[in-house]
Amino acid sequence: MRTLDDPERTGRPAPAVLPAPLRARLGLIAAVAALVVVVIGVWYAGDGGPGWVDARFSVAAEDVRPRWRSVALAVDFWGEPAGAATLVGLAVAGCLVLRWPRAAVLVVVGVGLAVATTRLLKPLVGRTIHGDNLSYPSGHTAFCTAFALVVALLVAGRLRLGTTAGTLLALTLTLAAGAAMGWAQVALGAHYPTDVLGGWCAALAVVPATAWLVDRAADAARRGHG
Repeated sequence: MRTLDDPERTGRPAPAVLPAPLRARLGLIAAVAALVVVVIGVWYAGDGGPGWVDARFSVAAEDVRPRWRSVALAVDFWGEPAGAATLVGLAVAGCLVLRWPRAAVLVVVGVGLAVATTRLLKPLVGRTIHGDNLSYPSGHTAFCTAFALVVALLVAGRLRLGTTAGTLLALTLTLAAGAAMGWAQVALGAHYPTDVLGGWCAALAVVPATAWLVDRAADAARRGHG
């Protein structure tokens, strides 16, 4: 089945994965998020314990941990390799069914780079939890936030949402996904709250830039074959 955005049917290129109405706002959000990642990383570099913010929020999470541990483990699964691969695979399949290959590329590359960024930063920052376990920033939180942001961008592009509606959708989905996974990580004792914030901001910084690059590459390839 061909979609209305199929170039072979309409002669028009598929919609951008970074919708034009969202570029300026998401670019600003990405810049602020990147700054937050750096500031927190510098502040907690080499630390092996929680800061005062971490201690306050961790107590609240640990108070419900025995009752909600099974819920936290269920949420945590979607940030593990098997759960993450399932989500990415389903999203890629959906993009290919809709004949939107650049969206499939963004799902893989955008989410992958967000997680890779956290893995690169962990040894650079050197913050630890429970001994020698590197903790900043949270890769699980970055994955879920990045995946939610990619979905928001694709929905905003398909529905041709304006600046306000598209930005609201992006922030709502990323806040929901980041908060859910972040709570699970803190409740399970895997990360400090500031690790979670760093992971959330890492995704907000990486995905818009990746989407812009995917659009540039796809448009250049299309012109080259034109």
